[in-house]
Amino acid sequence: MSFDFDATVVGAGAVGLACGRALAQRGLTVLVLEKNGHIGEGVSSRNSEVIHAGLYYPTGSLKAGFCVQGRRALYAFLDSHKIDYRRCGKLVVATEEAEVDRIEAIFHQATANGVEGLEHLTGAQARALEPGLNAHAAILSPESGVFASHGYMLALQGEIEDAGGSVVLSTPFERAEPLPDGGFRITAGGEGGATLTTRLLVTAPGLEAQAVAARIEGFPADRIPVRHLGKGVYFRLTGKAPFERLIYPPPIPGALGTHYRKDLGGQAVFGPDLTYVDNEDYSVDPAKADEFARYIRRFWPGLPDGALTPDYAGIRPKLHGHGESQPDFRLDSPEAHRLPGLIALFGIESPGLTSSLAIGEAVAERLVHG
Repeated sequence: MSFDFDATVVGAGAVGLACGRALAQRGLTVLVLEKNGHIGEGVSSRNSEVIHAGLYYPTGSLKAGFCVQGRRALYAFLDSHKIDYRRCGKLVVATEEAEVDRIEAIFHQATANGVEGLEHLTGAQARALEPGLNAHAAILSPESGVFASHGYMLALQGEIEDAGGSVVLSTPFERAEPLPDGGFRITAGGEGGATLTTRLLVTAPGLEAQAVAARIEGFPADRIPVRHLGKGVYFRLTGKAPFERLIYPPPIPGALGTHYRKDLGGQAVFGPDLTYVDNEDYSVDPAKADEFARYIRRFWPGLPDGALTPDYAGIRPKLHGHGESQPDFRLDSPEAHRLPGLIALFGIESPGLTSSLAIGEAVAERLVHG
């Protein structure tokens, strides 16, 4: 049979758009469906805009491989599209002797993952790079950076459309049913919505991954992971940014912890922390400033009193709850759910933004050649 589209992607965040681009580059007609009125309004718009080098993730995991591959591809993409970024580098800091073993473990993990250019620094060497930093020792990762993520997503959308594809906004995915001879019939758009057919289907809707999977007829319920919402808030510094590089203490359980970045506008931002929540609440409690200040003074003792102002919050689609070990990305192919032509993405949180081009390539390879 003939289909309206070769491939349909649910979700126009960074990962969904990267999947759409990779499929379009292979000559497929692509439709990207987005429930919001603009691209990248979900998880992709509420993060640190950090380009991760690939330091932390277990060797051989999807996160480790996709982060390193995706970061290399991302810098090349940003250069070719003239999108703003700063390869400022990152210092992972041991603020006391007791943390040295932890950052040493990160160094070995990152080396095993193929991360380039890592250096051990003494506390004095770290302070020479960043005066005002409290560092007993540090690791320098020169490949880490920050970038304009919305400009990146606009460029992905442009490539999809240049290849003849479409990104359709304000059009929520309603349901999909497998067709007898392969492919899917999709209903989208709410009241008065459209029905269309597609040969291939990718679900990359961030926080809605579980809900979307449940609306695909025949998707086994026991293959839909439990959703956990990890909220992180950010505070902005009033005054001059103290450091040029990203500053990261050792990770906390389940996340990388509250870190420092100088954004592309030159302002200092701290965050995110991690709190598990039951709903999508993006408020920032000003009272958290004291807790943030105590944490920040471990690596920046010179933080002035009262200099932190609430900025924004993000919610991450986690596959683990409080106290549980952090699992890998899930790109569930037909072997997992028995629905040919479908890849369902779950738990695409950090380093999903950095990894997005690599994830898109992997999805396209599995669907087109797998």
